[in-house]
Amino acid sequence: MDNSPVSSRSLEKHYYIDGDQFGQQYKEHLSDFYTWHQLGHAEHWILFKHNIGEYLSIDETALSNGELYTIITNKKAKGKKGALVAMVHGTNSDKVIEVLRKIPESKRRMVKEVTLDMAGSMNKIVQLSFPKATKVIDRFHVQKLAYDALQEIRIKHRWEAIDEESEAIRAARYNQTQYKSTVLANGDTVKQLLARSRYLLFKSADKWTSKQKERAKILFSQYPDIEKAYSLTHSLRMIFTHNIDKNIALTKLAQWYDKVEKAGFKSFRSIMNTIHDHYKEILNYFDNRSTNASAESFNAKLKSFRATLRGVTDISFFLYRVAKIWA
Repeated sequence: MDNSPVSSRSLEKHYYIDGDQFGQQYKEHLSDFYTWHQLGHAEHWILFKHNIGEYLSIDETALSNGELYTIITNKKAKGKKGALVAMVHGTNSDKVIEVLRKIPESKRRMVKEVTLDMAGSMNKIVQLSFPKATKVIDRFHVQKLAYDALQEIRIKHRWEAIDEESEAIRAARYNQTQYKSTVLANGDTVKQLLARSRYLLFKSADKWTSKQKERAKILFSQYPDIEKAYSLTHSLRMIFTHNIDKNIALTKLAQWYDKVEKAGFKSFRSIMNTIHDHYKEILNYFDNRSTNASAESFNAKLKSFRATLRGVTDISFFLYRVAKIWA
């Protein structure tokens, strides 16, 4: 039972047992939960020194009621047993560093690379806990900033379309006429066009379906600024997609900066400044093509396990189960 994320509730369906009672029996009698050596501090932190490796990921996840935990995982374990190095309640860098310093310095200095996001707290944790490690900012966090800026422009137009339609409906009522919304060539109203374009803007144009191509053509003709923002987002993504080295990537990033300046979008200029502040760690991606995907995958597994338990009522016991499966 400790080797896979199975809940007592899922067992009750197959074995016709009282899941709640069985879960309680497991906790109270069948497991070694009450003699677990990390029980005294489990709610605040758990640490598995033996799982440290040369390539790590650091990320945060909401465990219960929005409470955040900082998680350090070993990439070599590929999300299986031995993946979990540490979980620390909160994102306070000093607290996380304090826990990680319980690992002998000689082991921490063996860490070669850590993938992380652009949060200052994460940078501080890695810098002070793993002094010899190269920091690699996850390319997907960089791209997400651009996606968010693009979607912000789409959403702004959508609210404008909603307001315009509401005004038109009120005017029709006042004039005692029937309101008819404008239908575009593909059958969408303007409001529907903006709502239904959300997903196609996340994809490359060569992966659009025929209907998405038609919708994109209409969208871009109606809203040239969305097309311009989509082009900026796509060109940033392509920098990371191509098999190039750091120097070429730096040149392409400089060219992207120039496009952003010419486009005149305030949100993209903010992204440009953020990328510029972290460009060295972002360009480290091109050394080993490392991302934080393993950490994101581990977080997804945690959330799935939590879902099988229908929530977390006893955090210490939940973390005990997590330790049995992944540590």
